[in-house]
Amino acid sequence: MKIFISGKITGDPDYREKFAQAEREILDKGHTVMNPAILPDGFEHAEYMKITLAMQSVCDATYMMPGWEESDGAKAEGIEATQIIYDLSEIPDIKRE
Repeated sequence: MKIFISGKITGDPDYREKFAQAEREILDKGHTVMNPAILPDGFEHAEYMKITLAMQSVCDATYMMPGWEESDGAKAEGIEATQIIYDLSEIPDIKRE
């Protein structure tokens, strides 16, 4: 499964680590991840939204990180989501031994 990570970025100084942790946990379950927190600094919010919505559009599901409700961008991503996941435990482990 391809999973997009959505959550609060603007105003959260720790967002990169939070997104990286979610990415590691999803990867450990054997899935592919689109992580918008890896994008470089320097774009306007509307430009980031164009990029993240494109990233999300090729994914099967969107993981809404805790605190997503505080982010206008994450709310917009939630509207566009094909399937929404609110808890990492909802993501099945597909790792093959």
